[in-house]
Amino acid sequence: MKKLGFIGALLALPFLAAAQTTVGSVQDVGAFIIGLINTVAVPVVFALAFIVFIWGVFQVFIIGANDEAAKEKGRALMLYGLIGFFVMVSVWGLVSILTGSVNLNSRTPSYPTAPTNVNR
Repeated sequence: MKKLGFIGALLALPFLAAAQTTVGSVQDVGAFIIGLINTVAVPVVFALAFIVFIWGVFQVFIIGANDEAAKEKGRALMLYGLIGFFVMVSVWGLVSILTGSVNLNSRTPSYPTAPTNVNR
């Protein structure tokens, strides 16, 4: 029971840290979620695809040196890793093209201001 409480406290720490910040608007929450996806989720998925590819290479060349079944399994893992990379880079490129063509970049637009009379 003590371990469960400790694990729960560890899992709650990020939420406590996030509670310290003040959220001004829905745009801030959206920017936080998009930032979390871009800085945490995407690198983790790329790392998983890389690990799958490397594990496949390990199975083909090290484990499967004399075993054809292990070589086939390793080749399949390498193929899955490469397909994962291809899909992620393709989606990343399509999103970049979409945001560039529709002008949905993350920069805040500069609004025109009324001219001011400097010579008063």
